[in-house]
Amino acid sequence: MNAVIIAVLVMVGLSLARVSVVFALVVGALVGGLVGGLSIEDTLSAFNEGVGGGAQVALAYATLGAFAVAISRSGLPDLLARWLIGMLGQEATEARQATVKALLLTAVLLVSISSQNLIPVHIAFIPILIPPLLKVMNQLRLDRRAVACALTFGLTAPYMLLPVGFGAIFLNDILLANINRAGDVLGLEITRGMVPMAMAVPVGGMALGLAVALFISYRKPREYQALDLATSNVPHHHPESHAEPHTLGLVMAGAAIVAALGIQLWTGSMVLGGLVGFALLSVGGIFKWREADDLFTSGMRMMALIGFIMISASGFAAVMNATGHIDTLVQSSFDIIGDNRGLAALIMLLVGLFITLGIGSSFSTIPIIAAIFVPLAVQFGFSPLATVALVGTAAALGDAGSPASDSTLGPTSGLNVDRQHDHIWDSVVPTFLHYNIPLIAFGWAAAMLF
Repeated sequence: MNAVIIAVLVMVGLSLARVSVVFALVVGALVGGLVGGLSIEDTLSAFNEGVGGGAQVALAYATLGAFAVAISRSGLPDLLARWLIGMLGQEATEARQATVKALLLTAVLLVSISSQNLIPVHIAFIPILIPPLLKVMNQLRLDRRAVACALTFGLTAPYMLLPVGFGAIFLNDILLANINRAGDVLGLEITRGMVPMAMAVPVGGMALGLAVALFISYRKPREYQALDLATSNVPHHHPESHAEPHTLGLVMAGAAIVAALGIQLWTGSMVLGGLVGFALLSVGGIFKWREADDLFTSGMRMMALIGFIMISASGFAAVMNATGHIDTLVQSSFDIIGDNRGLAALIMLLVGLFITLGIGSSFSTIPIIAAIFVPLAVQFGFSPLATVALVGTAAALGDAGSPASDSTLGPTSGLNVDRQHDHIWDSVVPTFLHYNIPLIAFGWAAAMLF
């Protein structure tokens, strides 16, 4: 049996059984490597070579976590939370709760969408914005799975459709470039205007999934314990951790956020942006210098699991590539199809799903699948628009519902600060059901209609 399928099934099965995702990725990689004909030494060697690819992302997550904990000491998060609680009023009527809940979800969705295009900071905003809002969410009894779905939609759908910010990288520099490279000798040529047009239908499926998540699946209230976030994150809790909002703290927090985002946009480094923001808060007297080590360590600890998952996912992807079974999976799938275009489109999307579930990144997956899928799409007579829809959708399936995707890890990092939001069952499973299933359905429809 194909090593990629077995590895992904092992990884997903262990994750659903509430085994650590890091452990699941490592075991899945070992099983996949052995089934793929690699020795244990070769499997470990490929895994070790691959983990370096996730180190930079892991360090970025850790630095952002430290910056987020430092921001919480400025009083700005408390001010934001109090403003939303104030909107509920003394008598939190059902109508007022519904208004605040709608306002909160809309704000989270808009900020998430902006993080991909308008202010392309990706997940950097999550550990800063989401933790201070948990108190409000608890009071509203807002199901955090709805928030996770809103965040994941905003982190994936915009770059799939809008060719600005991360969308310009995904649509033009990666998707368009790789399809044209693979289709050059086959006479297939895609223009920039075709790509957003082809991806509009799959993104429409995601929008439908978001509506179902917010208005049907997770509309009912859900109870959470009112835990102290400061004591949850800071191991050596100081009495001044809950500083009252004051002018200097608010000004320095605003300056630090602007500086962190500006540095990231200028240099492209989340690590440097987070460090600059942390340093500004320290210089501004938001926390005492002797507390800096504790705060930095607390923030890194908050994001450590996310970082290790990203590192392990890079190793997992390297082992899958080393087995050579990704090509075999695609070729064997199409050997049984014949000339059925509808079945060919479905198989292509399902194969893309299996590949991207383990890799967890649409950006990293496209170079792998475009070289294989484009010739097959031409062979089956798919139009240029249909080819773009198939390759783009197959890649996006990894970001929308993979345990190793930063589009699911990011929401978890903010929503699980008080340990009441499970990564697999509260982030991955909801986003998989509400986005991957519509993506497959609407991606298939796009391939057949274009």
